[in-house]
Amino acid sequence: MANDMTEHCKPELSTNAVIAGRSVAAASGKTFATLNPATGRNLAQIAECGEEDVARAVAAARKAFDEGPWPQLPPSERKTILQRFATLIEANADELAMMEALEAGKPIADCLAVDLPETVHTIRWHAEAADKIYGKVSPSGRGVVSMIVQEPIGVVAAVLPWNFPAMMAAWKLGPILAAGNTAILKPAEQTSLSTIRIGELATEAGIPDGAVNVLPGFGAVVGEAIGRHNGIDCVGFTGSTDTGRLFLKYAAESNLKRVLLECGGKNPLVVMGDVEDLDVVADHAANSIFWNMGENCSSNSRLIVQSGLKEALMERILERARDWVVGDPLDTATRMGPLIEAAHMEKVLGHIEAAKAEGARLLHGGNRVLEETGGYFVEPTIFDGVATGMRLGCEEVFGPVLAVSTFETPEEGIALANDSDYGLAASVFTGSNKTAHNAARAIRAGTVSVNCYSEGDAATPFGGYKLSGFGGRDKSLAAQDQYCETKTIWIDLS
Repeated sequence: MANDMTEHCKPELSTNAVIAGRSVAAASGKTFATLNPATGRNLAQIAECGEEDVARAVAAARKAFDEGPWPQLPPSERKTILQRFATLIEANADELAMMEALEAGKPIADCLAVDLPETVHTIRWHAEAADKIYGKVSPSGRGVVSMIVQEPIGVVAAVLPWNFPAMMAAWKLGPILAAGNTAILKPAEQTSLSTIRIGELATEAGIPDGAVNVLPGFGAVVGEAIGRHNGIDCVGFTGSTDTGRLFLKYAAESNLKRVLLECGGKNPLVVMGDVEDLDVVADHAANSIFWNMGENCSSNSRLIVQSGLKEALMERILERARDWVVGDPLDTATRMGPLIEAAHMEKVLGHIEAAKAEGARLLHGGNRVLEETGGYFVEPTIFDGVATGMRLGCEEVFGPVLAVSTFETPEEGIALANDSDYGLAASVFTGSNKTAHNAARAIRAGTVSVNCYSEGDAATPFGGYKLSGFGGRDKSLAAQDQYCETKTIWIDLS
């Protein structure tokens, strides 16, 4: 592995906050280090924002909403500006992909083929939707005109995760801006660079000053200040369930701002006995758990397979696991980079050791690798015989660790799928249309894919049941709805 490679390929890095359309240092002058997880070395010093910076950003966003042109623009004009914004992101995709590979440890091939194209597509999709959403007239009888209209909610803060920095920024920013709101983005402290650059590109695209602000910093300071600020009308959060609970608390103790949560998952992949092609199942199962190092809230981390198929399916999955090359994120042959940071690597390794101690059978992997690089690499890992009560069967690992269990009847498989506090996503593989429909209806999850692993596309809502989510959805027109207020205008004509 070429350790030097990640040190000598750094693009020009913007490391300041973006407030009111300008690149600014934190009010305190403080900075913090962002690390390259492939080497453990310091990559850059980032502006460490605090409460004063939150206040500055809220003032800028509030002024841009209350006095600025953005919410007053005809939707068709917002669309044109957002399309220009998407084009600028696309033009800078190589730079942004490099930032994400360096800072998040994501394989550069995935950044270029998936993350950045999806980021661009999401902004374009919501831009196109901006001038195609109609209000309603209620059937209230003669003598009255009763209109039901949607208006932007105001200042929206989006608190982002570290696993898909640019893509999650787009999932939030696209519908927030298309609906006419102004935005404050708080990137995860581990992955600030691409979000800061996207904030700069927003200004370059002609989005008015103050309509997009970016505040790097720590969740315990910036996140809490955002959650408690009375000048923020809505917070959209993607991250852990525990942190999501805090935003509900902050809202309850401040201005009852709207809170939209997309939290964790312990997602099942259920393989019915009538499935037609085990090779297809194995491809999707391996991709689901090992893609992005398993650092994906929708990954199918629980494989629940009809007992008669397990041996043949596991043979295929183990074969595929050996093909997931762990290595330098900047090497295009790499399929798995490092985990995000040392603390998270230790958490994942702790789950692996707990699974061994609780009696699960290790079939593949289970080790830290490439330690000589200083990076945080863990190999693809598979456990068999994982009972629901084991930690590995019920807790989100957020790493490349697959838990395998079996069932006898379709009803038992569905029951095992639902035996979780989470309900973000699920996959079902079956050769029967009847079973497919019945299982998809019966599984309690926000997205159920059939005969594939998928989160849907830009037109489909994404969010969860139970501990996986609260209050809203990302993607689709539902995302724009949640950043709006619904108003009734009642006009008496008599």
